[in-house]
Amino acid sequence: MMAEKKKIKNIVSWIVFVVLMGLVLWSPSRIFIQQQLMKIGFFKPKLEKPVEAQAGDKESDPDSIGDKASFSSADNIVYDTEQLKGKVLFINFWATWCPPCRAEMPSIQKLYDKFKGNDNIEFLIVEIEGDVEGTAKFLTDQKLKLPIVYPNGEIPSNWLGGAIPTTVILDKNGKIAAKEEGMYDYSTKEVEAFVQNLIDQ
Repeated sequence: MMAEKKKIKNIVSWIVFVVLMGLVLWSPSRIFIQQQLMKIGFFKPKLEKPVEAQAGDKESDPDSIGDKASFSSADNIVYDTEQLKGKVLFINFWATWCPPCRAEMPSIQKLYDKFKGNDNIEFLIVEIEGDVEGTAKFLTDQKLKLPIVYPNGEIPSNWLGGAIPTTVILDKNGKIAAKEEGMYDYSTKEVEAFVQNLIDQ
């Protein structure tokens, strides 16, 4: 009798484990869990320059013109980062198939809404795969209105290494003010203050 109860308990434990793993691996469920963790204070960005930028490479060289890239919107409006100097640039690299990318998008929407209409900042939400159709569906499904762009060529390697999502915030001189690899909550007061400080400089 005891052996039978133990066997049933083991089967139930395995079923619960499989269901939980399925929920974690299933993309919509994983996105929901990640968003809830953001809401309770996890995934706050540190807003730090990359180590190499602090060490004195071309990023921190005052004579450096910095890295540049070109992006286009779905309706063929071109955004050249070299021509956008004088503005703070919030550049987020993502892909439609990436659950952490999708999970952080509502927080980026909140930050974007706070600065919408401010001529001193430009948001470039870069879908790196060129998936125009998938992006449109995602934005519609999530009720997001973000300025999505697609790469026109090579992206500087110190802006985007191997990980997405990656967010780079450039100051008005086109130099990296902060770089964050991984999923973060950009809707916090700390991020808003950081961006506002860059605008005010």
